[in-house]
Amino acid sequence: MSLPPEKASELKQIIHNHLLKMDIHGKIREVLAQTVRDDQGPSHRGLSEADFLHALQRRGIIDDVMKDLHFTQEAPTDTETGFPPKPATHFVDKDLTQLKKTNIDPSRRYLYLQVLGGKAFLEHLQEPEPLPGQVCSTFTLYLHFRNQRFRSKPVPCACEPDLKEGFLLEIHRDGIGEGSKMADATAMLSMCDPVHLVLIKTDTSSETTLVSSYFLDWRTVLSVPSGKSCIAVELMGVGSESKLPAGVLTVSLELYPPLTETLNTDIISTQQSLERQRTAEKERLFLVYAKQWWREFLEIRPSHQSKMVKIFAQDENGVNRPVCSYVRVLRAGRLLESPRQAARFVSLLAQEKAPVVGGGGGKQEQWCTLMAFLCRGKGDCEDHATLLCSLLLGFGLDAYVCVGTKAKGTPHTWVLTRGTDGSITFWESLTAHRYLHRAIDPDAPPLAPQPKPSSPYRTVGCVFNHQTFLANCQPSDAVELCVFDFQNQSRWKAMSEEALKSVCAPGSTTSLPPLPPLCAPSLDAAAASNQMELEMRYLVSEYRKDLELATVWDDHLSYLLSSALSAYELERCSGVSCGNEEFQDAVRRAVPDGHTFKGFPIHFLHRNARRAFATCLKSPFCDEIVCCRGDSVRLAVRVRVFVYPENTCAVWLMFACKYRSVL
Repeated sequence: MSLPPEKASELKQIIHNHLLKMDIHGKIREVLAQTVRDDQGPSHRGLSEADFLHALQRRGIIDDVMKDLHFTQEAPTDTETGFPPKPATHFVDKDLTQLKKTNIDPSRRYLYLQVLGGKAFLEHLQEPEPLPGQVCSTFTLYLHFRNQRFRSKPVPCACEPDLKEGFLLEIHRDGIGEGSKMADATAMLSMCDPVHLVLIKTDTSSETTLVSSYFLDWRTVLSVPSGKSCIAVELMGVGSESKLPAGVLTVSLELYPPLTETLNTDIISTQQSLERQRTAEKERLFLVYAKQWWREFLEIRPSHQSKMVKIFAQDENGVNRPVCSYVRVLRAGRLLESPRQAARFVSLLAQEKAPVVGGGGGKQEQWCTLMAFLCRGKGDCEDHATLLCSLLLGFGLDAYVCVGTKAKGTPHTWVLTRGTDGSITFWESLTAHRYLHRAIDPDAPPLAPQPKPSSPYRTVGCVFNHQTFLANCQPSDAVELCVFDFQNQSRWKAMSEEALKSVCAPGSTTSLPPLPPLCAPSLDAAAASNQMELEMRYLVSEYRKDLELATVWDDHLSYLLSSALSAYELERCSGVSCGNEEFQDAVRRAVPDGHTFKGFPIHFLHRNARRAFATCLKSPFCDEIVCCRGDSVRLAVRVRVFVYPENTCAVWLMFACKYRSVL
C-alpha cells in the first residue's frame, strides 16, 4: 500500500510525536547500557543490531509502542460509499453517532477523561461470551460536566466490560468576561463541579436499567507533575443497593495543556475538606430549622400529622435531599417551543416505579437526579413532575410540584401553574393532560351551583418549587375544597425562602448535583418511520400467511394515513384537533363505491415492531383488520415516529383495510 507524500510525512510526524511522548530515547539508552554491562563477560563479543532489537523485544518496549499507537479512522459516510458503516458483530447500536474531529482551542484548558475498561461487575460473572451476530445486553456510559454531555458506545455486558472511550471536557472559567481566559490551577481548584458518570444497562428488548450514578472529583489531577493520573473508580449500586459495589472503572485524567505549576496534594485535600464542612454545616442548620418548622405545623392542628407533607426525598444513591433541590429553572433552548410541547415531551418518558426486591406490596420511593432520569429514559411520577415543573419555570410560568393522592388514596405528584388572573391549572406529567381547577365553596347555600371536580386528584399536602415550600394547613386537604392562595398564611404555611436558598440554590452546596442541559435528538425521524413500517408490513404478511391469506398492499392508501397520524400528534401536543375533514375526504375518494374502509390507530413510546404488533393483535378491532377476508381486500399500514429531545419518541401506527362489501 503506497501513501501520498503529504500523508507519509503526516504519519511520520504522528509516530515521532508518540515516541517522544513515551520517552523512547531514554528507554533505549537504559536498555543499551544494561545490555552492554551484561555483555562485559568472559566471552566478550561485539554487540550486533539483532542482539539489541532482541533485548528491546524481551523488555516489552516494542510491544508497548505498538499497543499505544492508535490511528483513528473516520467512518465512511453514506455519500462516500453508498452504504452505512457496518455495525459490530455482537450488538447493534441503534443510535449510531458518527465520531467528529474536534478543534482544540489552544487558549482553553481541557480535561481528557479516558475510561480504560471495567472490572468486577460480578452480576455478569456467569454471562457467556456473546456469539457473532447474537443480540446481547449492553452497557452505555453517560457523562455530564459543566453543561457538556457525552455518551459512550454500547459494549456487551460482562464481568470485565470493554468500556474504552475518551472524552474531551472543556474547563471554562466562570464570571463575566472570564470565559475566554485559560483556567489556571487556582481557578480550577475552586471549581467544585464533579464529573457525573451514569452507567445504563440496556437489555435485548431495549429496556433500560440504571446501574450506577457516580460523582467524580477530578481535581486530584492538579497535583500530578506529569498532568496525568490514573484512578480506579468504584461504582456503587442504586436504590436499595446503594451501599453495594456494582463494579470498578479504570479512569485516566489528563490536563491539556499541562500545568506549568502544580498544586500541593495537601492544598487540594484541604479545599475538599473545607467544601465538605461548609456543606455539612449548611445541611445541619437547615435540618434544625426544618424540625422546628414541622413542630410549629403540627401545633396548628393535630391532624396535620397524617398530611402528605414531604420536605426531604432520597435520590438514587440513597442521599436525603430537600425536595426543592430537585426543581431548577430549565430552559430547553430551541429544542422545545412551548409549555404544552414540554408537557408532551415529559409524558413520552416512560413511567417505572423503583424496583423492590421481595414482596410486601410497599412502594420503594426513589427520586432521581435529572441526569439519571434522562439517561435511563424512564422514572416514577416524582421524576416526571419535577422535570415538567423545571421546564415550565423555564418558560416563565409560576409552576409548583404538588404532593398528594389520587383515587383510592394512592400517593401521587403532579404540577400546578398559577395564572396572573388567579386561575389554577393542574398538569398531569405522565399524560400531558391539563385540568382547570375551580374550588367548591363549602359556605355557599345548599342550592347554589357548585363546580364539578374535573381532575383525578383527591388530596394535596404540600406544594414546592426551586425556591418555595408551602404546606397545606386548611381544615381539609381535599383538592376540590382547596384554595391555592399562597399568600394567605392561614391556608398555607411557608418555609423561609432564605433557609431554602442556603441548601437548594445552584452552587449553594457541593452536594447538589449539577443541572444537565437537554440533548438534541440524533434520531432521523423519517428513517426510523420507514424502518418500522417495513418491519410491520413483513409481520402482517407473515401473520396472514399462517392463516393462508394473501396480502396485497395499497401504497396510496398507506400514504393517506399520514395526515391522520400527524393530526393525532398535533392534538396531543397542543390540545387542538385539526385536519380531520381533509383526511376523511381523501379516504372517501380512495375507497370506491361498494367498498368498506376500516382503520385502527394506536400510540407507542417505543420503536420495537414485534412488541407493537403483539400489543395491536390484543385489540379485536386491529385483529379484524389484519385478518380481513373478503373480495378485493387491500391492506395499508403507516408508521410515523415523532422525535423529541433525548431521542424520546412518540410512535403512531395505523392499520387500515378496504374491501368489497358482499351481502
